[in-house]
Amino acid sequence: MKPRTPLMRGNVLWLSVVSFLNDAASEMIYPLLPLFLTGTLGVGAAFVGVVEGAAESLSSLLKLAGGWLSDRLGRRHALVAWGYGIAALGRPLVAVATAGWQVLAVRMADRVGKGLRSAPRDALLAESVPEARRGEAFGIHRAADHAGAVAGPLLATGVLLLYPGDLRRVFALALVPGLLTLAVAIWMVRDPRPESPAPGPAAPEVRLSGLGPRFPRLLGVLALFALGNASDAFLLLRARELGVATALIPLLWAALHASKSLWSLVGGRLSDRVGARGAIIAGWVVYALVYAGFAAAWAPWHAWALFLVYGLFYGLTEAPEKVLVAAMAPAGLRGRAFGAYHFVVGIVALPASLLFGALWEAFGAPTAFVAGAALAGAAALLLPLALAGRSVHG
Repeated sequence: MKPRTPLMRGNVLWLSVVSFLNDAASEMIYPLLPLFLTGTLGVGAAFVGVVEGAAESLSSLLKLAGGWLSDRLGRRHALVAWGYGIAALGRPLVAVATAGWQVLAVRMADRVGKGLRSAPRDALLAESVPEARRGEAFGIHRAADHAGAVAGPLLATGVLLLYPGDLRRVFALALVPGLLTLAVAIWMVRDPRPESPAPGPAAPEVRLSGLGPRFPRLLGVLALFALGNASDAFLLLRARELGVATALIPLLWAALHASKSLWSLVGGRLSDRVGARGAIIAGWVVYALVYAGFAAAWAPWHAWALFLVYGLFYGLTEAPEKVLVAAMAPAGLRGRAFGAYHFVVGIVALPASLLFGALWEAFGAPTAFVAGAALAGAAALLLPLALAGRSVHG
């Protein structure tokens, strides 16, 4: 039996390094932004919501455009490098912000970078490995991404231990991993050799008709699940409600990302063996059980246990979902397919969080979590029906 070629080389290796460094830089800043906005700049909590809502909405729109543009150009590396570069150079400017609108501008720039790079990066990664090993490749990439999300808060904590309360210094030092991100993205990542299928339609419209009827159905089921997938910030609020000390919340957050990193490796390989569809359904079932667990929980240790298991949901879904999208799209439409995928998941995130928050305020946290679990269960039941038809890998 011929030994399997290691995947940790070429674009898989370097895109993983890029994601690790980028998330380390981002997570040095992101968890501290609400405190900086409200404590240092004196803005209200409502403005914090405006910053995040506007930034994520812009990112979702640009993910659609970034995927389309990468198909039109026939090259993805340049958009990936530009996307990481805009974020790496713009993000640390929050260190010199003196007003809330300036932080908003920095966050918008950061999300512009994310919007431009996400779909081209995923398409580039899918095209850099054999189809049968895409799950493993995406799993490695997601594991590196989550590992960076562990490293970032730890770096920020180290800086704050040396310079207590100096948030601006933390933000400025995020430029270091950001510049490393940009250097690796420019010099080490490369466009793979073009695949044999013909390029996508020459018309300038964003069109997905070449993907067949099952792809819109897939997006519909993903949107249904996303409607019950509220911001993980609510999990942190629930953890505090269950008695987890405020000082331990960052450690709980880091533990979640460590769990995501571990399970991403497992979930990616599992999707190659049993199929992406089966892995996604299993992940959504795990999500439903975890949310039901948060509804029934009453002790601090329940929060710690549920957070660790919650990482399994990410491992079983993040890479397999991208494997499924790549399998359903020919090379000339792959950027557009990933753009549509990121757009749908991102654009539903806002109403999902609004719905969850409204249920929490009106009926309490258990009701909100049960509703999220129910939507996840419904999506798991509908996914096989949405994908019925001609078989694809996954």
